Order: sequence, then structure tokens, then C-alpha cells
Amino acid sequence: MSFLGTIRKFGIREKFVIVVSLVIIFSMTIISGYLIRRQNEIYSEELANRGSALVANLAYNAEYGVILESEEELENLLEGFSRVDDIVYVQIRSLDQRVLAERGHKIYAALICSDSTELTADADSPTRIYHTAEDGTKILELRYPVQTKRQEFSRENLGTVMNYPATGTESNMETIGEARICLTMANLGLEITRSQTASILLTFMVVITAIIIMTAFVRIITRPIESLVNVTDQISKGDLDRTVDISRHDEIGLLAESFNRMIVSLKHSQEEIEEYNRTLEEKIIERTRELEDAQQQLVQSEKLAGIGQLAAGVAHELNNPLGGILGYAQFTLEKMEKKDIETLDEKDYVSFKRYIKDIETQSKRCKAIVQNLLKFSRSSNKIEFQDTDINQVLRETLTFVEHQFVMKQMTLRKEFDTTIPIIQGNPGQLQQVFTNMLINGLHASAAGSEVVVSTRFLPPLGEFPGTIEIDFADNGVGISEQNMKKIFEPFFTTKEVGTGTGLGLSVSYGIIKDHNGEIKVKSILNKGTTFTVIIPLEKKSLPADKIA
Repeated sequence: MSFLGTIRKFGIREKFVIVVSLVIIFSMTIISGYLIRRQNEIYSEELANRGSALVANLAYNAEYGVILESEEELENLLEGFSRVDDIVYVQIRSLDQRVLAERGHKIYAALICSDSTELTADADSPTRIYHTAEDGTKILELRYPVQTKRQEFSRENLGTVMNYPATGTESNMETIGEARICLTMANLGLEITRSQTASILLTFMVVITAIIIMTAFVRIITRPIESLVNVTDQISKGDLDRTVDISRHDEIGLLAESFNRMIVSLKHSQEEIEEYNRTLEEKIIERTRELEDAQQQLVQSEKLAGIGQLAAGVAHELNNPLGGILGYAQFTLEKMEKKDIETLDEKDYVSFKRYIKDIETQSKRCKAIVQNLLKFSRSSNKIEFQDTDINQVLRETLTFVEHQFVMKQMTLRKEFDTTIPIIQGNPGQLQQVFTNMLINGLHASAAGSEVVVSTRFLPPLGEFPGTIEIDFADNGVGISEQNMKKIFEPFFTTKEVGTGTGLGLSVSYGIIKDHNGEIKVKSILNKGTTFTVIIPLEKKSLPADKIA
């Protein structure tokens, strides 16, 4: 879990303390770091400046001893300088780099002697060189030239009295040697460490003090808020007798006063609601009786208005199967009239049996059509599902409507997927759906066009249970975009008056919903329409409309 995610779980007081503490620690760390670094720079610069003053003083006092190359004079001079704190080695050299005098630890002499740099010529500031001894001690070496004043006399002034003012002389500074001082930085490091320790302790104390003060301050602020939360929790449980006891004159005090006024208002509203509930039951009974009377009148009016449309819809839906029944009956009667009963052979009896079987099938279909048409006005009943072969149902359906395609000079093409498994469904209802789809394609297409019926199986994959899809594609007039949302509404139709009632698609939609499926439509004006019936593999018995 991230740091921000952990902070979100804390209360407002803990969040405030943590965030502000982090800001204080971060700020003090930056400030303390800057001060320590600046203090180190100051200490180092002070040590260098002090060493510069010492080496300059040494070079000035060593002028006479270097001129005379007096070892005694220079030794006495170095003895005093070697006693100064931080000076671990001091040396004076001649112009030709000979050591005239030295004092201090010999281990530092190797550091100085290993450097064969020429004598320093700049008398304005000493040369600074940093060394690291074998024991790890850091050494600052300072070099300063030993100079003397050289006077030159012009020929015009030769032979004059010695005390004559030196107006004709020229004075130049000449380097005659070099003074070197080595300062140890161990004491500086110790002083810097002490300073850093003091700064860190001071920063730690400031941070701790600030956090303690801030925590106490936050506690003062959040305590009234906690009281508000407790009272709010009690109010949410229905206890409106609690009030917030906060006597302050800041924003929190104003919030507490507003909260108390809200509690009083809620309590008053609750009393009004309880009073209203005492008489609400009688008012509900009275209003319900009035609504029932109005609903009965509305239902009666709707029934009277829809009698003509429902009768026309029944006639339209029954026209196709009744035509098949009439055709088979007439064909059977014609054959029986041509032959006497005594002359009928076994082949004739087989034909008659097949015709009667087809009449029975179409009669059952008429009964199913009537049952499905009554679904709009009847209560539910349990639909019986059985093992159903979709391809076989389609073949039986095509047998009854194929002659209508022939009469209109249209082609009916079949593309069936032979891998489709047996599903649980109602063959009679599915046959009605398929018939409606085919008849719609027939009516929407012109003579000489084609209607394609195809099936395909989408096998299960992961959580997908698998489905069977049946496409009914025509190249007819199509459906406009504004009518696409209305095609499944009862009594909506785009056909001419007398050729459709608008019940076919709505009934089909209800049947497929009972099979836990759906119907999808794709249409382009003047190019054609494709209805896709999707039926899942698994299906349980669902309630359908009861029969009258």
C-alpha cells in the first residue's frame, strides 16, 4: 500500500499532524543543511585568512634573516610561530629553494618538499595548497614571498651627501626567499563536527517542539468537530433530543449554532410527518379507490378501441396456416372424388394420411397463433420447453411459406449450419417467429429478389455460454432510422392499410424474450434489412401468457 493510501485511512487530526510535521521536518532539514554548509565555509575561510596573516607576518619579519642567511635569526623567528595553534610545520626558503630554517613535524616536510613549484611572486595574497598526510590529516599549506626593497640611484645624484632627499632614486620590491606555513585542519573538522551536532540537536528540538505545539493546537480545533460527529451519528439513529454543546465565537461556534437550529427544525418536521402519517392511511384508501375506478374506465375504453385492430391481426396471422389447411383439404377432396373408395390403393392412403397430418400440424399452428396473440391481454402461464432442432423447425416453416415466394417469383435461399446442437425451446412458438420474419421479407421485397435464411453456431468460450443465430436477410425497401425504435411496438406497422396490423414483430419479440434471447435489426433504406434472432444454448422454463 502506498504512503498516500495509508494517510487516507487516518482521521483529519492525524492527517493534519502528519502533513504539517513532514513539511516542518523537510523545511528544517533544508535550512539546517544550508546553515551547516555555510558555517563550514565560514570556518574554513577564517582558518585560511588567519593562516594568510601569519605567513605574511612571517615573510615580513624574515627579511633580514634571509638577506644574511642567518640560521640563528630565522630559528628564533620560527620558534615563536611554531607555538601558534593549528601550525604543524613552518619553513623558510632562499631564492634558490634551499631550506634556511624549519620547525614542526618532519612528516609534513615531505609534502612541502615534494612540490617543486617556483617561488611565489605575488605579495598581495598567499598561495593556498591543500594536502592530505599519510595519517589522513588534511593540511593547508600557505606560501608567501620574502621580499626586500631595492633602491636604484641615477648618475646625476652620485657623489651627493647621503642624507640628501632621495628624489632621484627608484625603489622596487625584490623577492629573496619564501615563507611556508602548514596548518592542520583537524581542529577545524572537530569544530565543524561540534557545530553540526549542535545544529542537528537544535533542529530536532525545534521540530519536536513545533509538532507538540501543533498537535495541541489541532486537538483544540478537532475536539468540537468530534463532538459534531457524535451528535450527527445520534441524529442519524433518530435521536433528535441531542444538541451540540459548543460555546465558541469562531467559525466552529457558528457551525454548532447552525447545527442546533437544524436539529430543532428536523424535530419540528418529524412531528409534522408523524401527525400526517396518522391520517395518511385513510387518504391513501380514498385515492386508491378513485384510481381504480379511473383505471377500470380506461381499460374498458382501450378494449373497445382495440377490438377492430385485434380482430384484423388475428385474421392476418391465421391467413397463412388456414390457406395451407384449405389447400390440403381441397387437394385431398379432389383426389377422393376422382376415385371410388374401393379403388383406393395403399399409396393413396399414405398420401391422405400425410395430408391429414399436415392439416393437423397447421391447425395446431393456428391454435398457437391465437394463444400468442392473446398474450397482450392475458396473465402468465408456464411455457413447456423441449428438445428443439432449429434447422428442422426452419425446414418445416419453409414448407408452408415457400409457395408464396414462388407465386411472387422470389428466391428463398437456405444456408444452414449443420453443427448446431439441440436446444431447449418451444418449436411452435419459434415456427411462428420464423414465419413472421419470412413474411416480412416477402412483403418488403420486389419480384425477382432474394431472401436468405442462414443459421450459425457460436460455441461456448470462457463465461460465454454459446448461442445460435438465425439471420433473415432481404434486399427490400429497408427501414428508416426514425422507425427503427418503433418496429417492436404493438400495432406499429409501415405497411399499407389492410396488409399489416403491427402485431407480428411484437409477438415475435415476446417469444424470443421468453427463450431468453434477443432480436437485432440492421437496415439500410432501399438496400435491404437483416433480422438476427439470437437464442442461447441454456434455457429454463419461463412464465408466459395464460390461455383464455
